Amino acid sequence: MFQICFVEPRIAGNTGSAIRLAAATGAHLHLVDPLFDLEDSKLRRAGLDYHDLAVVTVHEDLESAYAAFDGARVFAFTTSATRRYTDVAYEAGDVLMFGSEPTGLPDEVQHDPRVSDRLRLPMQPSRRSMNLASCASIAVYEAWRQQDFPGAV
Repeated sequence: MFQICFVEPRIAGNTGSAIRLAAATGAHLHLVDPLFDLEDSKLRRAGLDYHDLAVVTVHEDLESAYAAFDGARVFAFTTSATRRYTDVAYEAGDVLMFGSEPTGLPDEVQHDPRVSDRLRLPMQPSRRSMNLASCASIAVYEAWRQQDFPGAV
């Protein structure tokens, strides 16, 4: 299935929602430190009872996350990209990478040679960004749709 990577997420509720997303779609969620306390009540509330149904890995840094991706294609989602997320033919194992809520992915991460492409979700002009968990959901469901939703009922 697909992999979601949150680089240094800051809002526990968004990560809790991503845990539910991973459980619902079969995606593997990667979280890159530093991040909040994983016992945070907001994370627990947003993830509800899906924690045991999701595959979540916490990495001490981005290098260890890249090692875990094992050569998979990595798509960096950013508002500064010119290519749309719908312009990609996704493959099982692809990594959909998102930055922290206040700042997004740093330039050095977006332009890392291990990043296959930079993608954006279209939105109205003069809008700064969208909710992190919402963006991840849009992207994961498009990738999963292209594979005809394997494993879904």
